[in-house]
Amino acid sequence: MIKLPAGNVLGLLARFDSPAALVAAAEKVRDAGYKKFDCHSPFPIHSMDAAMGLKRSPLGWIVGLAAVVGASSGLGLQWFASTVDYPLVISGKPFFSFQAYVPVTFGVGVLLAATTALVGMLALNGLPRPFHPVFYAEQFSKASDDGFFVSIEADDPLFDEERTTQFLISIGGGNVEALCRD
Repeated sequence: MIKLPAGNVLGLLARFDSPAALVAAAEKVRDAGYKKFDCHSPFPIHSMDAAMGLKRSPLGWIVGLAAVVGASSGLGLQWFASTVDYPLVISGKPFFSFQAYVPVTFGVGVLLAATTALVGMLALNGLPRPFHPVFYAEQFSKASDDGFFVSIEADDPLFDEERTTQFLISIGGGNVEALCRD
């Protein structure tokens, strides 16, 4: 369940003129101490993660661990089945002939890694998120065309509607819009 702030205002949205202005604004918002803010642009901006103060995603380590666990599980299951549970000598080969187990071991490792990548990406990004305050903004439709926006949510500890509005204007934000429910 999504917790909405007590008042009618859910946040503020400010428009910036260019990608460079958006990166500079993100740095200023980060340096001011805001934590619940986001930047929106019609294309990826490569320096944006550093400007927003975002840390490197742990997803790579999680997926790598899942791949190792999946491959180990696949190999262990085959070893157990052919060596311990139902040992058969086939064509004079040893009970554990690992060369025959490589395709299944690889397949199970890739399967678990891919599934973990999808589920982990969704979980770490907080998706699916069918509601976001910026959906109420009149000007936000430009975010997929030619608009560059910074949104600060009302549940940020530093959020004060008047001070935050003045702050966004002072860093170059135009068309500052309050994001309201109604």
